[in-house]
Amino acid sequence: MLELNNIHARYGAITALRGVSISISQGELVALLGVNGAGKSTTLASIAGVLRPWQGNILFEGSSILGRSPEQIARRGISLVPEGRDIFPSLTVEENLRLGAFTRSEKTEYRRNLGEIFDLFPVLKERLQQPGGTLSGGEQQQLAIARALMSSPRLLMLDEPSLGLAPALVDQIFELIARLHQSHVTILLVEQNVDRTLEIVDRAYLMNTGLIEGQGTPQQLRTHADIEGIYMGVHRQGNP
Repeated sequence: MLELNNIHARYGAITALRGVSISISQGELVALLGVNGAGKSTTLASIAGVLRPWQGNILFEGSSILGRSPEQIARRGISLVPEGRDIFPSLTVEENLRLGAFTRSEKTEYRRNLGEIFDLFPVLKERLQQPGGTLSGGEQQQLAIARALMSSPRLLMLDEPSLGLAPALVDQIFELIARLHQSHVTILLVEQNVDRTLEIVDRAYLMNTGLIEGQGTPQQLRTHADIEGIYMGVHRQGNP
């Protein structure tokens, strides 16, 4: 479904990605793991059209999306839930959801999507006329994910969805992601919570300083990859 081939990207003079290549098949839940500054969010920004790579190509369902605008990419079926949620705090829950459905032209599609959202996020139905800024952190994260789902994306990208949440709310978010995966939503997940992420994903890539330094299934990574060294910047005892 999605292929990144030898992606290089910069922020000004700073090189953020150095030859990143990843792939995601339809229905997969794939994670990008690594410390802050590893290039995870930059990878999502490149896919979403927020940042244009200067080398490489990005294919979505067999066609290049490199150079397309974020709106064009969203209309192709890719939705990004950015780090920090980025909801509209002065708008109601319903208004936030309507903004997520900007690619849906039919009212029947909107109502059907809204019903599916309420099944996944019953608390949002209770808060429908409440301003988004008055929701708790966990509820705001649910709203951000629900808003992205309102367009019925073929690929959902989540950037640090558990960041800043209390442990009980982190559990809720990971349970939600697992449920979305079980319903065959294709997901690219950026996370720093390695243990919880490896419990739910099909595959993961380990990133460090703009490079892919490991990849595989959770079992393969636990068995063969130096996750501690790549993720934490330290070496296991006995390693140089």
